[in-house]
Amino acid sequence: MSSENAIEVTDLTKGYDGIIAVDNITFHVKKDEIFGFLGPNGAGKTTTIRLLTGLTRPTSGTIRVAGIDMTREPNNAKEHLGVVPEVSNIYDEMSAWDNLIFAAQLYRVPKDEREKRAKELLELFGLHERRTDRAGNFSKDMKRRLTIAAALIHKPGILFLDEPTSGLDVQSSRTIQNLTKDLNKNGTTIFLTTHYIEEADKLCQRVAPLSIEERLLLLTIRRN
Repeated sequence: MSSENAIEVTDLTKGYDGIIAVDNITFHVKKDEIFGFLGPNGAGKTTTIRLLTGLTRPTSGTIRVAGIDMTREPNNAKEHLGVVPEVSNIYDEMSAWDNLIFAAQLYRVPKDEREKRAKELLELFGLHERRTDRAGNFSKDMKRRLTIAAALIHKPGILFLDEPTSGLDVQSSRTIQNLTKDLNKNGTTIFLTTHYIEEADKLCQRVAPLSIEERLLLLTIRRN
């Protein structure tokens, strides 16, 4: 694996009961970049993230994350990752603070660092004043920010964002996009899936379009 790459994927394929969800793809993600995976719903973006983060095993092909073989050493590879799914995975019945402390426990963050890290993230994402409120009372935008904060609690070098602005209004989308750029400027490598061509063009240093239509539209936008 090249020392310049955070992720390397070679001949990756995933099939379910005879249906090919991911078909023999090869790509790499450079360290400290925002890499875009662009395609419509059903194109295999979420399946690819599940493969890259060790949530499902490939039918064939290899995945290396932070220099570690995801299939052979998934637990070691996962220590370097933060994952933000399209559907929030925070607990509505818990406060924002308790969600982060719980996430810190799951990621085995040392006990003497959990509260400090939780406070830093709540302040970074503009949620500190609402830290004792139940997450179930948060807006969709606030829940998305809290979900990203929870994924960062263990200071991963690589962050996976699956459709981070899907379903958000324009202002909320802009907030998430600005946070994404700030995280990247501070050294986090980001793998982002989206079906919004303009978002991919705005945020990503490199984009992998999953269809000919996306490739042509992306070329048109960049030429203009």
